[in-house]
Amino acid sequence: MSVAENIRQKMLVYQKNEITEYHIYNRLAARADSPENARVLKKIAADELQHYHDWKRYSGADVKPARLRILKYYLISLFFGYTFGIKLMERGEDSAQAEYEMLRDNIPEAAAIIRDENEHEERLIAMLDEERLRYTGSMVLGLNDALVELTGALAGLTLALQNTTLIALTGLITGIAAALSMGASEYLSTKAEASENSPVKAAIYTGIAYIITVAVLVMPYLLIDNYYICLGVTLLSAVFIIAAFNFYISVAKDQPFRSRFLEMAGLSLGVALVSFFIGYLVRAVLGVDV
Repeated sequence: MSVAENIRQKMLVYQKNEITEYHIYNRLAARADSPENARVLKKIAADELQHYHDWKRYSGADVKPARLRILKYYLISLFFGYTFGIKLMERGEDSAQAEYEMLRDNIPEAAAIIRDENEHEERLIAMLDEERLRYTGSMVLGLNDALVELTGALAGLTLALQNTTLIALTGLITGIAAALSMGASEYLSTKAEASENSPVKAAIYTGIAYIITVAVLVMPYLLIDNYYICLGVTLLSAVFIIAAFNFYISVAKDQPFRSRFLEMAGLSLGVALVSFFIGYLVRAVLGVDV
């Protein structure tokens, strides 16, 4: 079928996207954690392949997939879960659908492709049941408590002790003890709620999130001699952790990023500021000189 060259060039781009996503979905289907998830992913992969052939009828050319993009989303799904990987990839289809709309008058298949792309999102939301997402509440609990408690503790200790080794030692002891305490509390809480989640797994997710956060926040005090620089790096690390985690949640669970990020960052930095002045007062009042 004959089409204008500028439209044909756009179709070649669409073809590349469709054949690339076909391979991505096929790879994810091969490692899906349930037969139902695998079945739906394979169906979506087949739809993407059909879209590729629809565009090929007009472009008259074969297009190779973007191998680096396949690898990128496969690795993202491998490390962060296929829910996050798929939804991150699906976000990029919004602009493609807008361009498909422009072709509806000239290309009959464009309407069908738009309809299929919209159905993909609904199917994915309905089918995805990933363990790590069922325990995001436990991870948020561990992460948020560690950020608020430890940034505050380290800020206070920085001014009270003014010794990076002592601050790191005290922070680690405080953080690890708090992680064990939070894990135990989450175990009892989940067990009391009689939810579908495993109390043991809930405790593990909470504890791991807490300990990882502790390690990141304390690390500057083990590597840098100036305790004020350490505190600055720790606070920046806290903001980065908050941003990264909330971006993950916003993509994987379709929740707003900005409001959640500002709330968590405000709490953590606010507590750190108050604790910093408390450390100053404690040092001045008690006459501590370490």
